[in-house]
Amino acid sequence: MLAAYFDCPGGPENLYVKEVMKPHPGEGEVFVKVSASALNRADLLQRRGKYPPPKGASDILGLEAAGRVAGLGPGCKGQWKTGDAVMALLSGGGQAEYVTVPEGYLMPIPNDMTFIQAAAIPEAWLTAFQLLHFVGKIQKGERVLIHAGASGVGMAAIQLVKLAKAIPIVTAGTQEKLKATANVGAAAGFNYKNEDFSEKVLTFTQGSGVDIILDCVGGSYWEKNLNCLSTDGRWIIYGLLSGGDVHGDLLARLLSKRGSIHTSLLRSRDKKASNDYQQSFTENVLPYFSQGASPHLQPLVDSVYPLHEIAEAHRTMEENKNIGKIVIEMPV
Repeated sequence: MLAAYFDCPGGPENLYVKEVMKPHPGEGEVFVKVSASALNRADLLQRRGKYPPPKGASDILGLEAAGRVAGLGPGCKGQWKTGDAVMALLSGGGQAEYVTVPEGYLMPIPNDMTFIQAAAIPEAWLTAFQLLHFVGKIQKGERVLIHAGASGVGMAAIQLVKLAKAIPIVTAGTQEKLKATANVGAAAGFNYKNEDFSEKVLTFTQGSGVDIILDCVGGSYWEKNLNCLSTDGRWIIYGLLSGGDVHGDLLARLLSKRGSIHTSLLRSRDKKASNDYQQSFTENVLPYFSQGASPHLQPLVDSVYPLHEIAEAHRTMEENKNIGKIVIEMPV
């Protein structure tokens, strides 16, 4: 089969499509013919040699996939059958023509949804869902600040905050991105490049600040984050785009707010935790993707690249050009 590959860490130019052996489904695993995968920041980090896959995971890039069941390994419980349209969050291996997936990790693709749309759901939406509900314990009426609001996770988080009857506020780097976040329900949005988002957030919340911050930026935002965090607020860090160094009295500032810092990496979660997230998401969120559902949730696809243009897809993400998800389409 064909798969996205690189021989040594480096830039997008190191990527190429390689012919590799098909995986074989093990105990309780399902064999899936992949139609589409999607790109994530973790793929860029892995390509640079900064985010190795967990022990035992495929070293092929790709943390999500959508396609059809092509076979069942021994010990499967009959939950799926050949030909079922499925999608999954993976620990690796999604950017290939076939992948094996533990049967409990698979989710049904909602009615009337294409494989390209479905590929944009697992990583972004499950990340946002577990951050908001399992880590942040979001409550009705709370205000949530979402950094990188026009990213895949950001666009999913906006819609999930609205679904929870809470108030999404975002940051983004262009007016085009802020407009896109407003279109999916952001109550307010601020351009971090030309305005102090913490002051704007405090003005918008009449001085009370936000109850939850979803932060994939890290070090450079710590002071502004604490400035607009409410008393007893939860600051959730799930990425470090600006690095992890902090210079200043973070702990005293955090203590003065009675604030809490939480961290989360979905890829390294154990199997039981992952199954819990996926089961809850499948039951409580997935129905809202179906046509006619109200409110209607929508995965946002920025662009689609064929597998052989994987390097160009990486360049697009590295340049922060995308609004929503970049999807990789497998050969037919």
